[in-house]
Amino acid sequence: MTDRSFTVIENEWVFLADGTRLAARIWMPDGAENDPVPAVFEFLPYRKRDGTCARDESTYPVFAAAGIAGVRIDIRGSGESDGVIDGEYTALELSNACELIAWIAAQPWSNGSVGMMGISWGGFNCLQVAALRPPALKAVISIASTVDRYNDDIHYKNGTHLSAQLSWAATMLAYQSRAPDPALVGDRWKTMWLERLEAEPFFLEEWLSHQRRDAFWQHGSICEDFAAVEVPALVIAGWADGYRNTPIKALEGLGGKAKAMIGPWVHKYPHFAWPKPRADFHAEAISWWNRWLRGEQNGVEHLPQVRAYILDGPKPALRREEDPGRWIAKSAWTAPQMQSFYVDPMGALAEGMPNTHGTSHDVYLKSPLDTGTASGEWFTLKPDAEMAGDQRIDDAGSLTFQTSPLDQAADYLGRPVFNIKLSCDADWANLSARLVDVHPDGTATRVSYGVLNLAHRDGNAEPKAMSKGKPTEIRLLLDACGYRFRQGHRIRLSLSTSYWPTILPAPGDPGLTFDIASLGLALPLLGEHETITIKQPENDWPLPQYLSHMPVETRRGVERDLTTGKTQYKVFEDTGLSEHPDTGLATRQVKDEVWSITAGDPLSMTGHSRWTCEMQRTDWSTKTVCEASITCTATDWHILAKVEAFEGQERVFDKTYTKLIPRDFM
Repeated sequence: MTDRSFTVIENEWVFLADGTRLAARIWMPDGAENDPVPAVFEFLPYRKRDGTCARDESTYPVFAAAGIAGVRIDIRGSGESDGVIDGEYTALELSNACELIAWIAAQPWSNGSVGMMGISWGGFNCLQVAALRPPALKAVISIASTVDRYNDDIHYKNGTHLSAQLSWAATMLAYQSRAPDPALVGDRWKTMWLERLEAEPFFLEEWLSHQRRDAFWQHGSICEDFAAVEVPALVIAGWADGYRNTPIKALEGLGGKAKAMIGPWVHKYPHFAWPKPRADFHAEAISWWNRWLRGEQNGVEHLPQVRAYILDGPKPALRREEDPGRWIAKSAWTAPQMQSFYVDPMGALAEGMPNTHGTSHDVYLKSPLDTGTASGEWFTLKPDAEMAGDQRIDDAGSLTFQTSPLDQAADYLGRPVFNIKLSCDADWANLSARLVDVHPDGTATRVSYGVLNLAHRDGNAEPKAMSKGKPTEIRLLLDACGYRFRQGHRIRLSLSTSYWPTILPAPGDPGLTFDIASLGLALPLLGEHETITIKQPENDWPLPQYLSHMPVETRRGVERDLTTGKTQYKVFEDTGLSEHPDTGLATRQVKDEVWSITAGDPLSMTGHSRWTCEMQRTDWSTKTVCEASITCTATDWHILAKVEAFEGQERVFDKTYTKLIPRDFM
């Protein structure tokens, strides 16, 4: 069923049982009340009116033309929805989603079958809602999401504190501080806005209050009980994004209920993501929905369990428009065979097993605190400096081991594993391990990495101090990768005790002593597979074009003061001022973020993020200025946030949050 005419319902109010009114935008196939249709539901705090409108308008019209209704609803306290948001993936949010699914299924235009999808927040909550088993939910598509909220999101990674946590808290403060649109909610817009500004939480306070993997993080992590998810799940991610582990974890946990697709992409939908090649997400999704929401026997259940793009030696670049490689398929995912490497007597990485019974060979390393400036962003939105750069910058402050030039190409798919004995003269320290492709000209591409707070070496729920000076066996699982090391290239393992600003430093920065005679690296071989073709979208740029009144601007750089030893990592993003041609609403967001650290002083670390968000029409305008910062002592985190709101030129709201939170092996 294709090319069906449809109507866009710009705003429809949906009332929850508690009386809260939520705002929905619906793409409705014409004639659905006489010929009921399935529906796809997306539930986000990112503002359907001005936040996700472009990507919504790239997809839901295509679904509607295929006879599938699209229902995009703002979470309470966001966009035009009533109330105040209460956190991230809360019990209230998920119960609201279940209630909305039941509402959709009961509409006269619905055939009673609902799918749920999304990227990032929407990818998270569709899996979480599936675990609650609302009867009308029949399938999900989850993109750039996680099954483990503690270890595979923007908060913590193996006990290390991700700088992205502050960045994201500032982002959410900015999103939630924006006003609803008077064109939809009428004169009550200002009352709603002020209620939101007064009561919205600063998410970082809650996140920093849970530095271990406790019940807070177990909630919403479907890895706690994969069996709770009974519906089919298509799980999609990109190698250039921070959520690259999820597809394989989902396959291992959900088994035959899951299908995975992993491309070369940043944190975007596959039909407009970079680096290319892209995938025809619309065709993939429509086939998925037709099978599970309409009962069409189209064979999607027989798709290979995993389809992955194997990167073929891409080089770091100012902008990676397209990455070399090929698509492969594996009919079923099984644990890969591992290829083992050790460090030989000459200090080279060589195939084989380490000599665990031989003489130790100790090497001490204390990386410069600003090692890591070539790490890129944890979660990438553009294929530019947000992606990891040439690793020679970071390898200069690292302990490195590499193979001889390869006699033949080697293909890998899965999660590398690193083992070593090390000792530490403090309660804990951070460890970073990176798998690097060294090109014949010396250029170094990061293939995979892992980080570990050594106090979390035996788990994230109950961290324990290191036995000072005592050799301790460490096992570190690196992030998933799909990669070909070409003939003539070298495989490099890089170890460092800093990876800033991706992770924040340990308070004492003691350095580590490695027994390199015990070092082992295991790489997951690609194994049996077939080479396939993935259809690319016909439209190379499916996003609608809005009216531009001010250009986009991006700046990203590192400044090192050679007299003070201070390094600053600076990010500036200006969306420009753009106007939706149908609504007349013009918006602009400016992010200005700076991280700093001084050589030899891990407690000098600071992070500051400032967002300015503007909304305007001819006779109406609002602006919010949101700031968030983090500093530390050896024992505490200090966080601060400030929100100012303006109607026209008048400041109508001003609030400051401050909090001191004890460090807990962090």
